[in-house]
Amino acid sequence: MYNFIIRNAKILDGAGNPWRIGDVAISGEKIAKVGDLSQEKAITEIDAAGLYLSPGFIDIHTHSESLLFQDGRAHAHLLQGVTTNVLGQCGSSPYPVTQLRKESSDKSNLEITWETTGDFLEQMKNKKLSVNAVPVVGQGAIRQCVMGFNPSKPTSEQMDEMKKLLKEAMDSGCYGVSTGLIYTPSSYADADEIIELTKVISEYDGLYFSHIRGENDFVLEAISEALRVGREANVPVQISHLKAMGKHMWGKSVDILNLIDSAREENIDVTFDQYPYKASATGLGAILPPWAHEGGAYKMRERLADPVLRDKMRQDIIDGVGNWISIYKGVEFDNILITDTMDDDTIVGKTISQIAKERGNEDPFKTCFDILENHEGRISIVYFTISDEDIERIMKHPLMMVGSDSSARPIDGPLTTGLPHPRTFGSFITVLATYVRDKGILTLEEAIRKMTSAPAYRLGLWDRGLILPGNKGDLVLFDLAELGTKSDYTDPVQYPTGIKKVFVNGILSVDNGEHTGAAAGYLLRKNKC
Repeated sequence: MYNFIIRNAKILDGAGNPWRIGDVAISGEKIAKVGDLSQEKAITEIDAAGLYLSPGFIDIHTHSESLLFQDGRAHAHLLQGVTTNVLGQCGSSPYPVTQLRKESSDKSNLEITWETTGDFLEQMKNKKLSVNAVPVVGQGAIRQCVMGFNPSKPTSEQMDEMKKLLKEAMDSGCYGVSTGLIYTPSSYADADEIIELTKVISEYDGLYFSHIRGENDFVLEAISEALRVGREANVPVQISHLKAMGKHMWGKSVDILNLIDSAREENIDVTFDQYPYKASATGLGAILPPWAHEGGAYKMRERLADPVLRDKMRQDIIDGVGNWISIYKGVEFDNILITDTMDDDTIVGKTISQIAKERGNEDPFKTCFDILENHEGRISIVYFTISDEDIERIMKHPLMMVGSDSSARPIDGPLTTGLPHPRTFGSFITVLATYVRDKGILTLEEAIRKMTSAPAYRLGLWDRGLILPGNKGDLVLFDLAELGTKSDYTDPVQYPTGIKKVFVNGILSVDNGEHTGAAAGYLLRKNKC
């Protein structure tokens, strides 16, 4: 007798094939049988007539590592059908840690009780997780461990030490390395340094994830750099949250996609992910030029106290420095919204321009600099920067996968402050409800493929992403007509409708839109049991 039989569902296999009506049986952690199971019995039988059944969604780009480490319930992702998170993106992972990294890091709510990546993962595998977790290590984290916020080229000894840390991370089960090349200290590395470091992961069949060096004026050059890393380090490339940022860049997705298609024709193994929103999210510090961050957050705040350096920062934000262009360009302060701080709720939910007006119509640059100087820790923002046309064009491309670029927040507790980007609660729902059902930009079968088998294949999760006997029982049962999310930028903490049931490793984890309390997720370490 099976644990579950889901009967009469419209089965979306994850491969992009048309749905077919049938039954799916679950036994233990696995899908046991698919087809006509009318003569079979189960402990629990579910009538899914009129509903769609798909593999669990794999979010290929998250920042859930610290949050899941502290609270693994993952309501924000699980309740929209996400059963697997890929961690450690944009060059930033809380592992590894050295004394230099501790000394050069800003204030954080995370208590550090590890040093190596292996130390962190050994602790994490014992956490209660409601979703599966796939670890990736950040190049920025590795560089900070060895060089702090020093923009110099590494010595041969420093490069050897960085390689050693990356090798340890890969030996510990990471699936690859990520860069965040608009963020310091990741951005201090040039292409040659990244290539030399990334060659380490080619020995492990690892994947190079890149938040590229620029997504506005120099986006084509930045993509070309990522492609060069793939070619010269002999590694596959995953470009993170592909977009063209700033009004002056709208329509550039045509050239971006042509460049990626040409690279594929040259045998460069490149794919990308995307979230379905016009606004991006980051820390307010990303508005500053790289030199302002040298030495770490405390040095940055010291520089902000100097009026002469403030003037230089202002000019560099407006004009750019070398191949660095501020996120301010094409956005400006009317479209930069503060969403969280560690110590001041009075500015949350307001744009920089609104705060400047409240402070007596002061210069918005002064307001921005004062906020960065006077508040320790991350100042989270969303900024409105992407066109609908580019979103749709990128989404339709066959290489696109869905990645929320968010964290799997719990429903309550100390980790739920601020106004997170609505992509946290609705990325996968928005693709299915808005871009499949309402706009017809994608077929349902293709959207599900982009959420399931495409990322599973990319990562080498060979027993997930498809509804096949023997695969893990990660499944989502949903009503397409009822799918929806009301999460927005000023009231984001709202959970979706239309998700009926979610199974993680064969365990019922969401029932009628409610978290069952199950903690059935695993830490999935590459080449490890």
